[in-house]
Amino acid sequence: MKKSLLKYSLFAAFIFCTINNANAQRRGRGNATTNQATNKPVEVTNPIPSVIEALPPADTTPALLPIGTVLPTGQKVIGHYRGLLLVEDFSQVGGFNDTVRKSLRNDGATVKTIFNERTPLVYENLRAEDALYTQRVWREIDIREKINMPFRNQANDDNGDQRFIAILVDAIRKGGVTAFNADDDRFTTPLDSLAFANVFGGGGNCDTVPVFDLLDPTKTNMYVRTCDKLSPDDIVKFRVKEDWVFDREASRMFVRIIGIAPCKTIFGIDKKTERGVTPLFWIYYPDLRPTLAKYEVYNSKNMGMSRMTWEELFEARMFSSYIVKSSLDNPLNKNIRTVIKDPILALLEGENIKNKIFDYEQNLWSY
Repeated sequence: MKKSLLKYSLFAAFIFCTINNANAQRRGRGNATTNQATNKPVEVTNPIPSVIEALPPADTTPALLPIGTVLPTGQKVIGHYRGLLLVEDFSQVGGFNDTVRKSLRNDGATVKTIFNERTPLVYENLRAEDALYTQRVWREIDIREKINMPFRNQANDDNGDQRFIAILVDAIRKGGVTAFNADDDRFTTPLDSLAFANVFGGGGNCDTVPVFDLLDPTKTNMYVRTCDKLSPDDIVKFRVKEDWVFDREASRMFVRIIGIAPCKTIFGIDKKTERGVTPLFWIYYPDLRPTLAKYEVYNSKNMGMSRMTWEELFEARMFSSYIVKSSLDNPLNKNIRTVIKDPILALLEGENIKNKIFDYEQNLWSY
């Protein structure tokens, strides 16, 4: 009897082991994509995906992206370094009318919709045959002077930031005007969107740092190049190119602004000493007049209807500036500071040129 029970126990254990092995093999085949018996696709379910499998390999995938690809983070691929991506952030510093928040109610006691419909007056036609006297001068407007404080107005309106540099940048981004390369002031080379974005790169001070993998700090995903960026407050000077023409038909002197260029200040090694300025880009002023006619100039004495537009400010010459270059008696086409090193004497030479233009018109009349 005991021998029979022992046989049945061993047989039951054998059957139990056989069933467990079969179940194990069946579970192992469950991860296959096809069934060996029917040769049909089998759905693979994995309710908890692996985090590591969801991430791209750090050493292979980034290098496959071509130069110029824009990443979801706003960075752009500018090259490959050691088999990895070399990217740069082309986003601008806030303040250049990046975000315009319009008021959902009439923000004022009066309705000012008529201001958005203003257009500048058409220039009087000046014939070259009637130009008895013509002189071209270049000026610089330093907005740190008290009379030029409206250029630094940091208020916000429905049309964006009211700083003058922000108005220029917004007009270019909206396609109202074209920005031209600062290599010359003759408006020969327009800037595309990428070249215009590079203008605000600050120039010069760049640093490349590696970005490490979050899961494996010993691996590097990419290299990021960061450069100094310009902010609106860094622009403290504007260069103006203008022509003074005496029209003998009208018997009066006309002044016409040809172009405007914001200037970047160049500092010395100590980051404090100003060594000069260089234009960032040029804008053809006649193209800019319709945009300036829709922006009001800040007036600390009157907030009412007497506030003029930026177009009226330039036409009325209500800004302070000094001459840095003239076409008269300048065959080598050099700036005054290039010839006269002393800054005080250079300012006096600019005043001398201004007086010559004034005296020419006055000397044509006899009393």
